[in-house]
Amino acid sequence: MTRGEILLIELSKRFGDLVAVDSIDLNIAGAEFFSLLGPSGCGKTTTLRMIAGFEQPTEGRILLDGVDVAYTPPHKRNVNTVFQNYALFPHLNVFDNVAFGLRRAKRPKDELRRRVGEALELVQLSGFERRKSSQLSGGQQQRVALARALVLNPAVLLLDEPLGALDAKLRKTLQIELKTLQQEVGITFLYVTHDQEEALTMSDRLAVMNGGRIEQIGAPQDVYETPETLFVADFLGVSNLMDATGRGSVDGRCRVEIGRFELDAGGGPSDVTGAAKVVIRPERVELEPHEADSGPNRLPGMVERVVYVGSAVQVLVRVATGETLQALVTNTGAELPYEQGTPVTLHFPADALRVVPAEGASEAEEPAEDSSLSGLESR
Repeated sequence: MTRGEILLIELSKRFGDLVAVDSIDLNIAGAEFFSLLGPSGCGKTTTLRMIAGFEQPTEGRILLDGVDVAYTPPHKRNVNTVFQNYALFPHLNVFDNVAFGLRRAKRPKDELRRRVGEALELVQLSGFERRKSSQLSGGQQQRVALARALVLNPAVLLLDEPLGALDAKLRKTLQIELKTLQQEVGITFLYVTHDQEEALTMSDRLAVMNGGRIEQIGAPQDVYETPETLFVADFLGVSNLMDATGRGSVDGRCRVEIGRFELDAGGGPSDVTGAAKVVIRPERVELEPHEADSGPNRLPGMVERVVYVGSAVQVLVRVATGETLQALVTNTGAELPYEQGTPVTLHFPADALRVVPAEGASEAEEPAEDSSLSGLESR
């Protein structure tokens, strides 16, 4: 068994009548970068706190390298935690913050100096030993917290939204650094976040949680490209979700009707009949001139809004069925031939269109707010 393997078996946590975690099963491999992703209140932080030992489960088992630690005190588990607020000691300098756990373990001075030096070098803070934490930037404080956790050589490092307090540009930089660091140290990282980009950027695998349950587990590309539920399709990234009527399988694809238009969906179950939902990501929608609306898998529409977002341009189109859909066009520097009121055709490639189960549709009907639209003006 690889060091740092985590196995959760029917793990549950209730606070009175509130079910925070509802009988989840999860296997995290040793040396894996695994993320728990979901909105506030989904149970991801409670799960992490149970693995850390800060909460005891109501039911279930927590196996760390094959040993059940569900009721083992936190200080006797070979795990360490990095919190969002870093929890550094303000009266101690960088060296003493990192050395704190080693001193409590009564390690020899020579070993202590060596291990602290190695940890600071790992997080690129050599030379900062005598700085107070109040003299450090947010990114440097985060690195100190990481060094303090890693210097104890845990089998598992638990990270509870450690980048949440940083600005957007620094978060992007540290996402790459964290993944590189995890590969260098070769230990298991369990990362909790509500930020989809963080989970997609860093994870080997991720679990999307909702209402105390795991909706889907997989590699970032698999979960993003092939969502298994409406919640995952709607929560992870931006999606075009459309009401449809399934007409069963045609040539291995599911034929669906949206209003008077027929579309073939290459993803999801192919034998759906009756009420259904279909999903396509904005970057997979192809914009075509209006006169091209006679081909398969196409809907005519009219441009409602064009929004410049830097690396791409969002085009919001009101289609003939009455829904407003998004297309994302890569910014090549060329002037787009679209403005408000332009008639266009939206082409949905069959391999990009996916049928998802309609159960729980009422919970996923409201689209997630697209932060990229905030504060931007139409072209």
